[in-house]
Amino acid sequence: MFDFDLAELYRVETRALKQAVKRNILRFPEDFMFVLDKEEWQQVITNCDNLPEKIKFSPVPPMAFSELGVAMLSSVLKSETAIAVNIQIMRVFHSVTRFLLDNSELRLEIEQLKKGLAKTDKNLDMVFLYLDELVDKRETEPKRKRIGFKPDEN
Repeated sequence: MFDFDLAELYRVETRALKQAVKRNILRFPEDFMFVLDKEEWQQVITNCDNLPEKIKFSPVPPMAFSELGVAMLSSVLKSETAIAVNIQIMRVFHSVTRFLLDNSELRLEIEQLKKGLAKTDKNLDMVFLYLDELVDKRETEPKRKRIGFKPDEN
């Protein structure tokens, strides 16, 4: 996102946003924010029809922020909106962390169940193997005549 869009979003002047970033420049590495060069800015102006007129003719190229930069920006700006966004980001981060911890406990339980099932599968395989051996053994043994019973007529 561009600085002028974020200034509107956070309800501060673009000038104030740029000053806050410059005062806290160590908080904005390249993957958080960068300044477009003049050629890049001309390409944006050429390709984007919906830019405000006063922005199009600005001699200073804008800052562009990644999602990480947008989040960091909320921590350096002083507007009520920026503070509210920053608080919400912290709450979401905490919720995600808690979810991942809860999920990791669930994942451990699932792994234990899988191990138990693997043991059960091995035991069932052994039972069927023994049953197959018994059937094979019975089929290879000579048939014994039963005393006192009538032979099947079928």
